Amino acid sequence: MELLIRNGFVYDPINSINGEKMDIAIRDGKFVQKVNEFSARKIDASGMIVMPGGVDIHCHIAGSEVNTGRLLRPEDHFKDFERKTLKTRSGVGRSIPSTFTTGYRYARMGYTTIMNPSMAPLEAKHTHEELNDTPMVDKATYPLLGDWWFVLEYLKDGAIEECARYVAWMMTTTKGYAIKIVNPGGLEAWGSGRNVSCIDDQVPYFGITPREILRGLCKVNKLLNLPHTIHVHTNNLGKPGNYLTALDTMKCVEDLSSEGKPAIHITHCQFCAFKGSNWRSLTSGAEEIAKYVNNHSHVTLDMGQVIFTDTTTMTADGPFQYTLYELTGNKWVNHDVETETSSGIVPFRYRRKSYVNAIQWSIGLELALLIEDPWKIFMTTDHPNGGPFVYYPKIIAWLMSRKAREATVQKINQRARSRSLLPSIDRELSFYEIAIMTRAGQAKALGLVNKGHLSVGADADVAIYNINPETTDPSTKYRTIRKTFRNAAYTIKNGKIAAKNGEILEHVKGATMWLDVQVSDPIKVTEGMKRRFREYWTVEYENYPVTENYLEISHPIAVKADV
Repeated sequence: MELLIRNGFVYDPINSINGEKMDIAIRDGKFVQKVNEFSARKIDASGMIVMPGGVDIHCHIAGSEVNTGRLLRPEDHFKDFERKTLKTRSGVGRSIPSTFTTGYRYARMGYTTIMNPSMAPLEAKHTHEELNDTPMVDKATYPLLGDWWFVLEYLKDGAIEECARYVAWMMTTTKGYAIKIVNPGGLEAWGSGRNVSCIDDQVPYFGITPREILRGLCKVNKLLNLPHTIHVHTNNLGKPGNYLTALDTMKCVEDLSSEGKPAIHITHCQFCAFKGSNWRSLTSGAEEIAKYVNNHSHVTLDMGQVIFTDTTTMTADGPFQYTLYELTGNKWVNHDVETETSSGIVPFRYRRKSYVNAIQWSIGLELALLIEDPWKIFMTTDHPNGGPFVYYPKIIAWLMSRKAREATVQKINQRARSRSLLPSIDRELSFYEIAIMTRAGQAKALGLVNKGHLSVGADADVAIYNINPETTDPSTKYRTIRKTFRNAAYTIKNGKIAAKNGEILEHVKGATMWLDVQVSDPIKVTEGMKRRFREYWTVEYENYPVTENYLEISHPIAVKADV
């Protein structure tokens, strides 16, 4: 199949293309130099913006915690559902959409690649079943490894290479993509009803600190040559004063960066950018974090932007979720996964008139606007924790228009308004910068060499938006921006026209990407794990690995480790 996109304003930051009028040629799911102009199917993109397909580095869309959240909140789905059509399946929506609905709604917005950021290894099969069931997008998932007992044991003994071999085994066994660390040490402490309060606290029984976990797994990540850095949910998340912990976390791996490459990704940074000693004195720490990030090249972030709406919070950070349960009195789920991790789920509503919620809303945008380089910070809501991903067009409007921000600032809590940094920030992002924050930057940070750009040979994932950058001023036409990015004029997945003006035209199946990490002595690791399963787990070793045939469309990425 050949497809020719004609005369669009192309924004392709990885190739430094900033709004040039160009043609884009596609053949058999890949970008090519040219196609047969007479026989190729054509899309006239005159007066429209053409970007690579959107990439979401962090969105909770599959697995046991997501499915438990769906069961916890039947009211979440009652008024929001997708009707079956000739091309699509039915499903339910709101803050925790069902698998089909998730894929359709991302596709409508022009997104083609999404990353599930939290997978308990013991529940990997469940996660992959739901990823298989999520259409329209390619996807991957991050196994939770920061509080895995055997990581803690090896790091305690300083056995970095041995730890790397076992992490490689886990990555390949669970068909994962990146090392996820949540509240390092705190999840293990939560097993005995405790937590850690800083990166130098001792973890019970193991006698290791969060600093040692972070540095150890950062070294492991480098030894394994994984495409993404360690992906970190910091200690003290959601607590006043935690911006100092976030800064300590970034600083503790500063010397582990090489050749100016990132060594750590701090996820949903809004939730760990709080100043103040309590909720009443809470203020923004965005300025201090932005100053640090502006002066260092070893860290990337994503926003975790809050939306004023009802949503569902879910995370492997069990102690934080218990605190949220105590604050709200809402229904609550807490779960401990054997030797591996914890989790918690609490429904939540962010309110404009709440001082704390309004400060949180402001912090996310402050981070995005004060960090000068858009390649260092990416747009997310930590779906669904800060709000459902369908609100991304609203965030884009806030980022591109000071007037859009001012309109919301006038509606928030009065005391929060007086303390917000937003009225003093004039910056308005361009379409080029939005393309970085929503696709090119995220793909680059993830090491996805065939995503996030329109180069010859890359995956033919394209989003076309019906807005003319020569005649539309986003600063004043922010409502047009919201409407435009809500429904892409065309979403092209693997060279197929998957969606047009909000209508799904074809139910396209996406691949599951995973890392096939190759180490020097895998047999030794396998024998060691069989012994550990007999000693520690309640399942047999043979029932644990996710075999490749478990994935409906498998996309392995071979990685040669240095161990």
